[in-house]
Amino acid sequence: MNAFTPRPPRGADADALLRAELAELLPPPSVPELTPERNLDLRHAVLRSALAAGDGDPAVRSRRRFPVGLLAVPVAACAVVAGVVVVAPGEGPAGPPGRASTGQPVPSDAVRFLSGAALAAAAAPVPEVRPGEYVYVKSLVAYAGRDAAGGAAVLPPARAREVWLPADGSRPGLLREAGAADTPLGSPGPVYELDGPGAEPRKSTLGAEPPSVTRPTHAYVAALPTEPEALLRLVREQTRGAGGSGGDADQRAFTAIGTLLAETWAPPEVTAALYRAAALIPGVTVLPSATDAAGREGVAVARTAHGEQTQWIFDRTTSAFLGERTVLVESTPAGRAGTVLGVSAVLVKGAASAPGELPKA
Repeated sequence: MNAFTPRPPRGADADALLRAELAELLPPPSVPELTPERNLDLRHAVLRSALAAGDGDPAVRSRRRFPVGLLAVPVAACAVVAGVVVVAPGEGPAGPPGRASTGQPVPSDAVRFLSGAALAAAAAPVPEVRPGEYVYVKSLVAYAGRDAAGGAAVLPPARAREVWLPADGSRPGLLREAGAADTPLGSPGPVYELDGPGAEPRKSTLGAEPPSVTRPTHAYVAALPTEPEALLRLVREQTRGAGGSGGDADQRAFTAIGTLLAETWAPPEVTAALYRAAALIPGVTVLPSATDAAGREGVAVARTAHGEQTQWIFDRTTSAFLGERTVLVESTPAGRAGTVLGVSAVLVKGAASAPGELPKA
């Protein structure tokens, strides 16, 4: 039944009378209502955008501290009244299929995704590793190789890899890979010293290098700064001059952070800071889909340098780190664009009492 519409007073013009009559005859336009699920999606989208926009700038962060109700309600109202469609991050139209495999340079998407991953990581349980124990990491890995005659790189089947790292770095660790002999980690290397010209060489050992981003221990990782800018500065300083990425300091930092995510068991606040530090690196992109060495499909955060793209793969539901992948993005003597040079999958992290022993839980 139509709502009552008052008629204009006597003496009104013909247009006013016509509008009044039409209002009585025609039903009022329907006003669409948001379902509870869509309303929740809109609230989450606005909150994620506000968090991402304020992560790197304290001034922006302070300006965006609005109560949830004041922030989400006007957006929902605008969507209903004006007919505006609000799309949450990750729900927008996909790019051309031919370019999806190498990602699109949209840093804001990377910042949003890594901010969400940081929030999820911050809520994870705290690792329980005692000073005398070892951090145990089990993974699957595969790295492409080329034969002596050259030719394209060939990726072998993934193999199991286990590593035991002493929590405080005071004792040697252990690396165990399927099909290979066990390898001690962190053992002092033998050297020979001369006390003077013509003296008999004297056997000695190299002093152990102190822990660092490139030689991490559990205790060192647990003490890393949790302020993203400070953490990224430290990573850049300690990877300066490291091989593998040429003069690209950003790629060296991205690679080092990926190694820390895969090969250590950091406290939740440190893992969250690593994600936020990675979001500050220029050139980081988001891929809609990637698969780790265990065949688990997820969302990837990636960076490209020197014709190769390094991908971090995340569970698309929990944002948990799954593994890494390295892919050629241009044709080289090692293979055509799209060739996978390396892939890994993190399966288990825990605390073990000794090298070679498995975690109790």
